[in-house]
Amino acid sequence: MKLIYDIESPGRNAAAQFEPALEKTPDDIPESIRRSSPPGLPAVSELQVVRHFTSLSRRNFSIDGQFYPLGSCTMKYNPRGAARAAMQPGFLNRHPLAPLSVSQGFLQCLYELQTYLMDVTGMARVSLTPMAGAQGEFAGVAMIRAYHDNRGDEGRTEILVPTAAHGTNPATAVMCGYTVREIPITTDGDVDLEALKEVVGPSTAGLMMTNPSTCGVFERRITEIQQVVHDAGGLLYYDGANLNAILGKVKPGDMGFDVMHMNLHKTFATPHGGGGPGSGPVGVSERLAPFVPTPIVGHDVDNGYYWMDEREIPLTIGNLSAFMGNAGILLRAYAYARLLGHDGMHRVGEFATLNANYMARKLADIGFTLAYPNRRATHEFILTLAVEAKSMGVTAMDVAKRLLDYGYHAPTTYFPLLIPECLLIEPTETESPEELDGFIEAMASILEEAKTNPGTVTGAPHTMPVRRLDDVRAARNLDLVRKRH
Repeated sequence: MKLIYDIESPGRNAAAQFEPALEKTPDDIPESIRRSSPPGLPAVSELQVVRHFTSLSRRNFSIDGQFYPLGSCTMKYNPRGAARAAMQPGFLNRHPLAPLSVSQGFLQCLYELQTYLMDVTGMARVSLTPMAGAQGEFAGVAMIRAYHDNRGDEGRTEILVPTAAHGTNPATAVMCGYTVREIPITTDGDVDLEALKEVVGPSTAGLMMTNPSTCGVFERRITEIQQVVHDAGGLLYYDGANLNAILGKVKPGDMGFDVMHMNLHKTFATPHGGGGPGSGPVGVSERLAPFVPTPIVGHDVDNGYYWMDEREIPLTIGNLSAFMGNAGILLRAYAYARLLGHDGMHRVGEFATLNANYMARKLADIGFTLAYPNRRATHEFILTLAVEAKSMGVTAMDVAKRLLDYGYHAPTTYFPLLIPECLLIEPTETESPEELDGFIEAMASILEEAKTNPGTVTGAPHTMPVRRLDDVRAARNLDLVRKRH
């Protein structure tokens, strides 16, 4: 694979459509930051630039080009109609500081999105301001802390986190000043209720969990769990990463959760990946409503739609973003919710779960081992290749690399950590039966290769621009500098 510098020719450039360069450096640029040599840009034409980067883009895996079954990440298709709605000139050209009188349409969209999210989660109030799922998670635990501090309950220093939780959960708890205590899970994937009862007490500020969990199963004793935590004076935080599985079917608020964040880039079809953009609204129960981050959108007959800040919500944990959150992403989620409607929300959970269970059963029939064979999958499921790794020398990572040769992005590998040699697979609700069958056939072929010619699998990928990397060496001797000859 060539770098763009490898195709350059001295004297060539792509500046024909730009104003001529200044003949001399402007006097107001300090001498200390002026260049002493040219910037080292490649000497290529505009056509070469276009072809080079278009070629690189075709080598990438993306949801627009391939099936992308990353477990707990919900890499599903984003309807183009939602993007078009959010990119109307009235939205794109609106300044964040525009007065309310010319912002009523925009504010109405956000107000209605708050209402929709309250409806599907069972929460009493929603704030749209967190700029990512991680920030929404931080806001949730910060509100738990604010609640206890406001009551003078300063002895609550611990957050309980099941071993099947997402890795950000303990990190968030520590960032908010808490000590983390892990709760084990049973062999069937449920939180160990007896272990929870042993550690919950006057030091418990809250429990962070996902339901369905990262094990791909629904927590069957959630009512008992919330009762144990609430009886001890703690609160329950819901990680919304797996909301896709239960959308329109069951609400976290009805399970007894006090606060949750929602990943609009997972559940409500907004862009995902690449470090942004993101949006992680938080929903809260009545007891945490006074602490939500501001601003949120209010409405009344006299004032229309308006921003509610610390004047209306004096106990708020404060602002988490410069204005009202990531407006473009929020508008996409709003349009997606309007496109789906109430019945469409139900279909998301139904088809996400149907696709996962179909694929899990088919792969089990082929000969793969389900991590929880006695449980019905939710929107995702886990295979364990511990037997293949021991008997054939073929690991989960080998299978993941070989899938690239078949044109499929690999599922999540080695997560959750408590399951050896695991693949966490989430087909999402937007994939067709033909796509699912194609992936299943590829997995069947790889399993046969592992039995008859394991080197084909352990040496994969064979068709990618870059072969298998030495991950350890790359991490220890990272070198991203290219010296021009």
